[in-house]
Amino acid sequence: MSNGYYQLQNGRVAAIDGDCDFPPLSQALTEPNGLIAIGGDLTAARLLSAYKQGIFPWFDYNPLNLSEPIMWWSPNPRMVLFPEELKVSVSLKKTLKKNLFDVHLNTVFREVMIACSKASRDGQAGTWISPEMIDAYCELHDLGDAISMESWLEGKLVGGCYGIKISRMFYGESMFHHVTDASKVAFVHLVNHLKNQGVGMIDCQMKTPLLTSFGGREINREEFMQNLLKLIE
Repeated sequence: MSNGYYQLQNGRVAAIDGDCDFPPLSQALTEPNGLIAIGGDLTAARLLSAYKQGIFPWFDYNPLNLSEPIMWWSPNPRMVLFPEELKVSVSLKKTLKKNLFDVHLNTVFREVMIACSKASRDGQAGTWISPEMIDAYCELHDLGDAISMESWLEGKLVGGCYGIKISRMFYGESMFHHVTDASKVAFVHLVNHLKNQGVGMIDCQMKTPLLTSFGGREINREEFMQNLLKLIE
C-alpha cells in the first residue's frame, strides 16, 4: 500500500479509513469484478453511505485463519430483481399453498444472520459474515434499516433471508435453509412485502442460478445507479 492505494496484480484500488469517502465508481476494477476500495470500518454510517452509492462490503472470514481486510464492491453487471418480475416455480407454488411454514418478519434478525454465516456454500471454505459484520448489521436492524424474513416449522427457525432497506430500494444480503424450500418461501414473502411497500428494485449483487430462477437479471452499472438514485430520493 502506498499513497492511499493498494497495488494489486490487475491495477490499484483505493485504501480508505474512517474519514475517507469512497472513490468514484468509475475507479472500480474490472478484474476482480467491481472491487473499488479496501479498508475502512463497518459502522452504520459507513455501511449506509456505501449502499446509497451502490457499494457493498464482502471479504473472506475464517476463524481459523487471519481474515482479509474489508473489501468494498460495485460489480458490473449487477444482478437485480424487480419485484413485479418475480417468478415462482410450479413446485414452489404448491409448497406455498400448503402453508407448511409460519413466516414472520423481523422477529430474530441476529439468529438469521448467524444461521446464514454457518450455511455451507459450494467452493467456499469460510464466510463473509463475520461476528463484526453480524454486530454491524444488527445495529442497522435496530435503526430500522435492516430486515429479515423467517420461516418457522414446529417452533424452530428453519430458513430465512435478510438485507438492507433504504427508502424504496432493497439490498439482499444472504439466505439459509435447514428444511427444503424454507428459504425460498421466506424470500417470496419478503419480495411481496417489499412490493407492498413500494420497493422498486432488489439488489442481488451477483448472478446465481437460484436468483435467475426467481426472475433476477443482470443490468449494467449505469442503469443500476440510475434506478438506485431515483429509489432512495
